[in-house]
Amino acid sequence: MRRVGAASLVFGPALLAGCSSMPLSYLDADSPIGGRLAQLGWGLLGISVLVVVIIAVLLVGAVARGRSSPDGDALAVRRDAGGMRWIYIGVSISTVALIASVIWTLLTLKAVAEPAKAAPMTIEIRARQWWWDAIYRAPRPDLQFSTANEIHIPVGVPVRIELRSDDVIHSFWVPKLAGKTDVIPGQANRMWIEATKPGIYRGQCAEYCGVEHALMSFRVVADPLPEFTAWRARQLRGMQVRDGVAAAGSRVFAEHCSACHAIHGTGFGGAYGPDLTNLGERRTLAAGVLDNNPDNLRRWIEHAQEVKPGARMPDVPLPPNEVGPLVAYLEGR
Repeated sequence: MRRVGAASLVFGPALLAGCSSMPLSYLDADSPIGGRLAQLGWGLLGISVLVVVIIAVLLVGAVARGRSSPDGDALAVRRDAGGMRWIYIGVSISTVALIASVIWTLLTLKAVAEPAKAAPMTIEIRARQWWWDAIYRAPRPDLQFSTANEIHIPVGVPVRIELRSDDVIHSFWVPKLAGKTDVIPGQANRMWIEATKPGIYRGQCAEYCGVEHALMSFRVVADPLPEFTAWRARQLRGMQVRDGVAAAGSRVFAEHCSACHAIHGTGFGGAYGPDLTNLGERRTLAAGVLDNNPDNLRRWIEHAQEVKPGARMPDVPLPPNEVGPLVAYLEGR
């Protein structure tokens, strides 16, 4: 079952992300979808508050005007004394508010279901415990590439997202750009995102998926079109083996890493772990757990289970004369 994210973003996430300074806030969205969802959230909250206030006022008024029998017992509502009129008024107010909320929600769902203009690019997102594989689809195989945990999109361009899972149920959520959509094994769910201005937007798995669910985050980087085009060209070009330390590192990679990881432009084609092409350009490691720098990359390689217990990445203890060149190769130095 597909869950697009309008209704799911109304009240629950407001408690989690009710302040615009929070990294997962959707109230200061930078996208056509996020803006409509934020309006809906504020509108439904306002309707709810108004209904509660009206009912509270009526209740207080009823208590203040309450009638009692001579023996102190409350009198029942009498149809011939106008008591039912207030019940009708209360029910009518609630009914109108609920109907208005339903209509507004349905109109919002329709508005965010498809972009106003055709999406020229499709990214297949494969959710895995506990990281994200992003495959940039293209009509020709030589124009297709993969990255992981950091998704680049051009500003002002709608991008279609195709969601699949290789293990359990996950949920793809970038609150400033779009609502939540579940990622279900054996099923392809579709959504779209668009950023109205450049920036880095945090995303998160929003469906409990195992021990490291909380550490399954990602980044959506919205680049101006020239910068996105340059980034895409670098991904297609891949990594070239150079002389010196990096060349030694590529040999270490071939021996210890290539069974699980791929690097575009080389013969390394492992498909079990993330694609590591141009890893040095990414901002984080281990799906957002560590900042990407040589020291943290070394730590992640040698002590992955300490950094992210239960992750599929095993500890890879290497001698200093191998881990140094490997880090230099992966960081592109």
